[in-house]
Amino acid sequence: MSTPSYVFSASSERDGAYISFRFLLGLYAIVPLCLLTIGLDSWLFNRELLDTLPSSPGHYLLFQILFGTPHILASNLLLFSHKEYRQRYRGKLIGITCLIVLVFGLGSLWLSHHTLYLFSACWTVYHVLKQQHGVAKAVCRLPNHAFYLQLWLGIAAGIAIYFGVFLKNSLTSEQAQWCADLAWIFCAASLCSTWFCQRYVSSQLGLAFLWANCLLVVASCLVYSLGYYFFAILMPRLVHDITAYSFYINHDINRHGSRPDNDLHRLAKSMKLPAWLVLPLLSFLLTFILQAYGDSWINAIAQTLFATEWHKAISIGLIGYLALMHYYTESFLWTSGSPLRRYIRFNSP
Repeated sequence: MSTPSYVFSASSERDGAYISFRFLLGLYAIVPLCLLTIGLDSWLFNRELLDTLPSSPGHYLLFQILFGTPHILASNLLLFSHKEYRQRYRGKLIGITCLIVLVFGLGSLWLSHHTLYLFSACWTVYHVLKQQHGVAKAVCRLPNHAFYLQLWLGIAAGIAIYFGVFLKNSLTSEQAQWCADLAWIFCAASLCSTWFCQRYVSSQLGLAFLWANCLLVVASCLVYSLGYYFFAILMPRLVHDITAYSFYINHDINRHGSRPDNDLHRLAKSMKLPAWLVLPLLSFLLTFILQAYGDSWINAIAQTLFATEWHKAISIGLIGYLALMHYYTESFLWTSGSPLRRYIRFNSP
């Protein structure tokens, strides 16, 4: 099996495989596709599709298996399967683990569920959009003040949308309207900011990335206001997850493609699996097992051994911990100077 050429290309044996910026930009094609689908449903089918969709893609087990959780597991597998990375970041990993236990474990005794949820939601939106703007920055080359203006306006709009979608059953009609109004205000500001900041971008590819990130949030706001909550979450989720996998796969190809140097990839090679397939295959398999059976298995063990019930120990406990760990570690794993970053190659923008 070979690596898909539209994602990665091998420039030379020394340079290894690289990530295509045009492929990453192409992921934003999900936006017009979703808008077209919504338009057809509204104009031709009297919104029948809307009536069959849940409020969030996460309500579909298949969606949970394909998006969200798999790239979180892949990120943690990549980090913890390399002794070099574990040792390099041991102090940070212990520190964030203690903080998560303190805030979400002991803190839950004093902090309300809504407070903890709002904190996690804000961190989720920040993580998703920071990744996309970070990738785009390599092409756009915005000055810091323009970069952070774009980023925080998008995050502010994204948080309002996120709250409107996932807290819709907890919000009053007035509060829901506040979320919608705030989302549109920040989207309007983001459009104005993008128009202003495009003066700093010298390439057509950079302009495309700049507007793609802006319009990703604006489109999510639009479909959210139309009631298509599923698509409001699907669009950024798909772009974010596949972008993340492109980094993980590129790392594994360049580090383990010719000579595996950890146990996981040596085992994969003995099974004739190519390096680029290891993390996607394992993360999707683990996600299916954990989402489909994890809670029931743990609950059955708890009832047998301790005569008590542990509800959602996997779906909320373990996966929640790994998600927060992922949000934290991704903030430094791919920065310049990290041991992982030296295995990432990009084609020339």
